[in-house]
Amino acid sequence: MDIAASTPTPDNASKRPRTERGRKTLRKLLDAAAIEFGERGFHEASISGITRRAGTALGSFYTYFDSKDEIFQALVHDLSGRVKAHAAARLEGEKDALTGERDALSAFLEFAREHKEIYRIIDESEFVDPESYRNHYENTAQRILERLQAGSADGDLRPDLEEAHAWAVMGMNVFLGLKYAIWSDNRTPEDIADIASGILKNGLSK
Repeated sequence: MDIAASTPTPDNASKRPRTERGRKTLRKLLDAAAIEFGERGFHEASISGITRRAGTALGSFYTYFDSKDEIFQALVHDLSGRVKAHAAARLEGEKDALTGERDALSAFLEFAREHKEIYRIIDESEFVDPESYRNHYENTAQRILERLQAGSADGDLRPDLEEAHAWAVMGMNVFLGLKYAIWSDNRTPEDIADIASGILKNGLSK
């Protein structure tokens, strides 16, 4: 994956990396922050812990971020974007709407298993950075809604799908990830995605 494309740039223009080396350093800091916040939580995590994990000097942190709060906010945005990119890669090529939703969920489960810290970080953002927390879920629901509406336009799905349907699908995906990516791995992502796809296709009625 292209580092520049996968790494969010700081809002402050003066702190945006201008070189490939700078982008790699920023990527190291964000990856280290994910581990630090994921293991210790926001309040116990430290900037020195992040730079130690990243293998960078303390000064390198302040080249890109002014505070722990700022890198946490960037990290929530980064994780949200990486989930989006991971699912988008799986959705390339023509496929029907239900297959697309199954593949998107399978991709999310794979990502969450590899990056288990995502749940703790996103959950903590509700209190540390409520705006990023809300944006994460609203943007995710919007992507699902756009896929559902495209499926309706193609004739794969019923024509009356709306925002609430997208939030219902997202809610199912989030808690399937919690159970089968974070708490246990005794079922394959494909197996769980097939179950969810069956619910979307057939519902729960007899």
